Amino acid sequence: MNRFLTLALVVGSLALSGCMTAQQHQEAVGGTAASDNLTVGKVQREIRIGMPSAEVVEVLGSPNLVTTDEQRREVWVYDKISTESVRSSSGAYGTLILFGGSTRSGATSTTQKTLTIVIKYDNDGRVRDFAYRQSKF
Repeated sequence: MNRFLTLALVVGSLALSGCMTAQQHQEAVGGTAASDNLTVGKVQREIRIGMPSAEVVEVLGSPNLVTTDEQRREVWVYDKISTESVRSSSGAYGTLILFGGSTRSGATSTTQKTLTIVIKYDNDGRVRDFAYRQSKF
């Protein structure tokens, strides 16, 4: 009996050691870079007129697109799209000697968010203007 209890504890602890939460799995798969945490609040709080481009990179990471305007001044565009899916399901199963039955129900909800940030620089490489647009659908 004592060996059975020991074996059950070892097997149980091995099975549980392989389990992790969704957030732990996400962190293990890919770390979060500065550009992965872009929010409107971060732009409003951190980006300022006159800020050098090196500081913008520290705060927001590398832009998705770098171009120039008609006066050859740099314009940086950050464009982030995220999709969040939530799935819920439930089920029930019952038996009565020889007959059994089961029911399953579920629902899925998907939300997409976009955030576009446009930063315009002057001839000295400092922020002269910035704008952002956010949507959720």
